[in-house]
Amino acid sequence: MENIQSKEAQGRVADAPSGHWVYRVLPRRVWPYAQLARWDRPIGWILLLWPCWWSAALGAVAFGRPEDPLLTLLPNPWFLFLFLVGAIAMRGAGCTYNDIVDERIDAEVERTRSRPLPSGQVSRKQAWAFLVAQALVGLAVLLQFNSFSILLGLSSLVIVAAYPFMKRITDWPQFVLGLAFSWGALMGWASEFADLEAAPILLYIGSIMWVIGYDTIYAHQDKEDDALVGVRSTARLFGENTKMWLVGLYGGALICFALAFASAEVPMPALAGLVAAGAHMARQIRVLDINDPDQCLKLFKSNGTVGWLIFLGLIGGALWISLKPLV
Repeated sequence: MENIQSKEAQGRVADAPSGHWVYRVLPRRVWPYAQLARWDRPIGWILLLWPCWWSAALGAVAFGRPEDPLLTLLPNPWFLFLFLVGAIAMRGAGCTYNDIVDERIDAEVERTRSRPLPSGQVSRKQAWAFLVAQALVGLAVLLQFNSFSILLGLSSLVIVAAYPFMKRITDWPQFVLGLAFSWGALMGWASEFADLEAAPILLYIGSIMWVIGYDTIYAHQDKEDDALVGVRSTARLFGENTKMWLVGLYGGALICFALAFASAEVPMPALAGLVAAGAHMARQIRVLDINDPDQCLKLFKSNGTVGWLIFLGLIGGALWISLKPLV
């Protein structure tokens, strides 16, 4: 399959799966842009999307009554589509920006030196132009929502802009990533109600803890190179105590999610999704080997399943409200 990319030859980046559709379908001249946007590693936009979809589903089912039509208790499909497009575009823009800022660091880390900028497959000018194009797609999506949501979405850009620099100045860059990657937990509710209440704020706090947890697992892949180049992370901070920290982070996330559901008066059956997600998180912690990079990446990616479980639980809550009078 494709060789690992270097200054001498074009190919795939080190942590992209061999045989991915990006390399089978797209012309070679497009590969560097697909790599900047991480189209060959979709787990990032999937994890960015889930808080958006959770929040949209939470807003739809919130304070539901049996007399409400079922379709009004389910998240708006148009909103779900917009969040999907926005997550892909803004994750791509964020990764492109991160690569521009981290070009020199990426060149010194084994896993990242094959990225398009350090490998010389694309210029900084080209990367900036691609960043602007993706941001414009994100803006076009954002403008489809109400004015409150538009202002809320724009306010997240401060956090996004600051994130790439955090690994240089704090042991908690994962916390700042959590602030950015969890913003959708506010956006879904805002798109429904044009305001914020306790429920989306609790969902946001829980999502931040979830992000810190899964990105700590991810960061264990690079901890040795990070130590050499001076990059800081919760993986390096937690070290051998990582499992204990994950118990607290994942446990805190589940508690916040449950409190968000209660604040929105979501029916009890929706908690089944949280229970299933909790079991999945517990398994991650139980089997985690922080010194096995391949396993760390696999467990990190498995958090996409956590997203599905929580989302389907909320959908199940909506169905329960609608069908309960019939049983």
